[in-house]
Amino acid sequence: MPFLDVTEVLEDPDLADYSLVCTRQTQVVGNDGLAVNTSTTIPFSGVVTSDTGDVLERLAAGSYIKGSITIHTKFILRDGQSGEDADLVKWQGRQYMVTDVNDYSAWGRGFVGARCELLPLSGGVVVANG
Repeated sequence: MPFLDVTEVLEDPDLADYSLVCTRQTQVVGNDGLAVNTSTTIPFSGVVTSDTGDVLERLAAGSYIKGSITIHTKFILRDGQSGEDADLVKWQGRQYMVTDVNDYSAWGRGFVGARCELLPLSGGVVVANG
């Protein structure tokens, strides 16, 4: 087990962002057999860094902007599991979906590193001349 407790850094006001909000969605099967989400919002703090940043994807059918961030936090973010959809995170007015979570529970009090992708994909569709 590592001896360095990096969780202290995750709460340092010089690095941590205290404005993060997680929307956790629990899924149940409705009467029609389709999944229905029940949402709960939970404020949390963490260190947010750029992952890919904003990237313009150009395709023959058009273009759109995608992007991602990485959040290191003691709050356990989820990328989906049985009965739960992936967590949604609001940061700086933008919505992100948690797509990948790395568990660092062996480091001090433990934390996660979560990759979050920008929602929705945005941008205008450019139609090729035909």
